Amino acid sequence: MDIQALAKDIPEQGEYSLEGIDFITSGKQYLTFLLGEEQYAVDILCVEEIRSWEQPTVIPNAPKYVKGVINMRGIIVPIIDLRLKFNIGQATYSDITVVIVLTVEIEDQSRTIGFVVDAVSDVLNAEDNEIKNSPYFGGCVPQSCIDGLINVGAKVVTLLNVETLQLIEKHKVD
Repeated sequence: MDIQALAKDIPEQGEYSLEGIDFITSGKQYLTFLLGEEQYAVDILCVEEIRSWEQPTVIPNAPKYVKGVINMRGIIVPIIDLRLKFNIGQATYSDITVVIVLTVEIEDQSRTIGFVVDAVSDVLNAEDNEIKNSPYFGGCVPQSCIDGLINVGAKVVTLLNVETLQLIEKHKVD
């Protein structure tokens, strides 16, 4: 083994070798997750962190889908259960239940909200031409929350609009 020959392959300080790295794409990246049997995705640039499920502090008179709030490094973060918000099956919490914390800029203000999902799946790379418009079919997810659909093999992933997800509707107290 010739150590001098090996040393020639080591990049010098300030020089970086990017051969074989496949994470650089010209499209967008989305974090995919499960709600029931369906796959959904959000823009990965809005994902602040992924946390394991923990019982939040309950807010009195909040809608049923608002599970409460958590303190995340000094920021009070509302926790929304997307299964309950979209009426997708029964809300059960297990070891794989996670909270995806999203931050989005709305009207020059940063807004952070956590969303309870069944499980995180993968990171999806998608070009703009791969995203199809969502036909209105009267499903449980409001049309305003859907940015489009992407075919991934035999499955369809629904892209959710992060800004619209951040809105919590006014409700009547029963």
